[in-house]
Amino acid sequence: MPESAQPVTPVTFPPAFLWGAATSAYQIEGAVREDGRTPSIWDTFSHTPGKTAGGETGDIAVDHYHRYRDDVALMADLGLNAYRFSISWSRVQPTGRGPAVQVGLDFYRRLVDELLSHGIKPAVTLYHWDLPQELEDAGGWPERDTALRFAEYAQLVGEALGDRVEQWITLNEPWCSAFLGYGSGVHAPGRTEPLASLRAAHHLNLAHGLGTQALRSAMPARNSVAVSLNSSVVRPVSQDPADLVAVRKIDDLANGVFHGPMLHGAYPATLLEATSSITDWSYVQDGDLRIINQPLDALGLNYYTPALVGAVDAAQQGPRADGHGASTHSPWPGADDVAFHQTPGDRTEMGWTIDPTGLHELIMRYAREAPGLPLYVTENGAAYDDKVDSDGRVHDPERIAYLHGHLSAVRRAITDGADVRGYYLWSLLDNFEWAYGYGKRFGAVYVDYATLARTPKSSAHWYGRAARAGELPPVDAA
Repeated sequence: MPESAQPVTPVTFPPAFLWGAATSAYQIEGAVREDGRTPSIWDTFSHTPGKTAGGETGDIAVDHYHRYRDDVALMADLGLNAYRFSISWSRVQPTGRGPAVQVGLDFYRRLVDELLSHGIKPAVTLYHWDLPQELEDAGGWPERDTALRFAEYAQLVGEALGDRVEQWITLNEPWCSAFLGYGSGVHAPGRTEPLASLRAAHHLNLAHGLGTQALRSAMPARNSVAVSLNSSVVRPVSQDPADLVAVRKIDDLANGVFHGPMLHGAYPATLLEATSSITDWSYVQDGDLRIINQPLDALGLNYYTPALVGAVDAAQQGPRADGHGASTHSPWPGADDVAFHQTPGDRTEMGWTIDPTGLHELIMRYAREAPGLPLYVTENGAAYDDKVDSDGRVHDPERIAYLHGHLSAVRRAITDGADVRGYYLWSLLDNFEWAYGYGKRFGAVYVDYATLARTPKSSAHWYGRAARAGELPPVDAA
C-alpha cells in the first residue's frame, strides 16, 4: 500500500473528557443597568473616550442576559457537555460589600438550571476582570482590602450555587488584571503604575487563597476549586546568556509570580531580586503565602501564543511586540532590558502566531510543576475576520485548522502522561473583545451585532462533531 493510502489513526480522547466553550460576563451579558447591577471597572473604562476601539462598550454586548436560554440550547445542539462562564461581581454584590442582591444571583441560578437540564456541566469563574467600581475607587487590587472583599463575595456565590455547580475557578488570568490593568493601562482600570501592578498581583494571589477557603466552607466537599492562569510559554531568541536571563525575568513575571505562591508557597527569589528597585514586597504579610498556597483540585491553563524574548539591543527600535496591546507603559515591571520579538509563522487577526507546540509545552510544564493535579485547558481559540457568505453561512476553515492543531497537541500531552480532563474553546460567541471592541471575532458562533442573531460557524459544527465522537474529525469536515 503506498504511503499516501495508509489509514489515518483517529485522534481520540478519554471518554470522560469535557468538551466545552467559555465566555465572560462583561463580554456577553449586557443589561449593565438592570436588576440592581452597578458599574464595574470595565463599564467605567469602556465609557472613557479613547480607551476602546470606536468607543465601543459592553452595555448590550450580545444580550446573553436575556438570551441565555437560546444560547444554552445552541450549545446543546452542537453537542457540548461543559460551559465555563463568569459571574458579574457587581450584579451579585453591587458595591463589592454587604449582602447579595438575590435578583442578581437568580440570573445565575436560572442559567445553571438551564445548563443542567440540557446535560451541560457548568464551570463558574468568580472573577473575570470586572471589579465593582466602588472597590476600585477605594484603591482596587493594589489594596489588601480588595482581597478580603473577594472572599466575602466568593462565600455568597458559593452558598447560592455550590449545591449544583461542581467546578469552580477563583480568578481568570490574574496576570492581565494586575499588569494590563495597573501596569500598561490597556485594560481597566487603566492605571500605569509599576508598583501598583506588583501589589495587585500579590493581592490577587491572596484573593485566590482566601476565596478558595471561602468556597470550601460554603460548598459540598465534592466540588472542585481551581484557578485559570494565562501562563506564558517563554522562549529565548538565542542561547546567548543575556537572552536566557531575559527569559528568566519574563517567566517570573508571567508565571512564577502566580504559580510560585499558589503551587509552592513562595515567590521566586529571582523575581524579588529583579523587582527590588520597584518594591521591597513588604505588603506580603506573615501568613499570606500559607493562605495563597491552598491545595487545589485542578488547574486551568489558558493558551494562545508563545513569547520570544531576548536582551535589549541598543539598535532596536519600535513598539514592544509582546502581543498585549499598544502602550508607552510596560506591563513588565523591572524588565525594561528585555525585548520581545515576533515569532515566525501564520497569525490570527490578533497578530498572534499560531503554534500548537506551545500548548503541549505548557501542559507538560505544569504536569511536572504540579504532579498529580488535574489540568484543564480553560481557554484556547483564535480571532479571524469572519464573514457571512451569500448562502447565509460562515465558513472559517482557518479556525478549524487552528482547533485541530491545538486539540491534537492536547491529545499528545495526554499520551505523554499529562492528566488533562477538558478543553474550553474561547469563545462560544463573538463578543466584546475588551479594548478591541467588537472588531475581533473569537466566537465559534457568529453574532450579527445589528440584530444579535446567532449563526454557528463551520468551526462550531466541526467542534460539535469532535465533542460527540470524542475524536477529531478531518479538518475538511465541518
